[in-house]
Amino acid sequence: MQSQAKRQAKTQKLHAQRGFSLIELLIVVAIILIIAAIAIPNMLASRKAANQASAVANIRTITSAAVSYSVTYVNGYPPSLATLGGITVPATCGAAILIDSTLASAPNQKSGYQFAYSGVNGNITTVPAGCPAAGFNGYLLTATPLVEGMTGNMSYCSTEQGVIFYNANGTTAGTQAACLAMDSLQ
Repeated sequence: MQSQAKRQAKTQKLHAQRGFSLIELLIVVAIILIIAAIAIPNMLASRKAANQASAVANIRTITSAAVSYSVTYVNGYPPSLATLGGITVPATCGAAILIDSTLASAPNQKSGYQFAYSGVNGNITTVPAGCPAAGFNGYLLTATPLVEGMTGNMSYCSTEQGVIFYNANGTTAGTQAACLAMDSLQ
């Protein structure tokens, strides 16, 4: 009889230890929420910094591609970003295959930034044979965050000089003079 009472007590003890109490589950959920509250803002800040670094890298790539285009095709700086892209082989004056097709194709967005390219200082006077459009004597290249504060805080610009300028409040340079008035990256 005593052994049966001991077995029943043991069985009840095992049943009591099988699951988690509601308090234990709530504590675990609270700990997970606290960790998420700490980690998510850091992750968003890291993503924003990565988008900004990517925008600078893309500005450098486009600037180098514009110089390569000018030297290779003797057509001044390219008439558009689309001219720097392309997928046909061999490369031509109208599709130079110098930049990523994502940057070259409308809407010219990559990594949370909108890229814009415009020619300045007039067109070149003599268009080489095989070039569908006249190139420019200069250009203005800008990169603006798609959602300021979310995808990036800074806007960037560059000209044919190859220097990258930035505006910490995200305002886009509308002219070459406005771009040159911004702070330059070191």
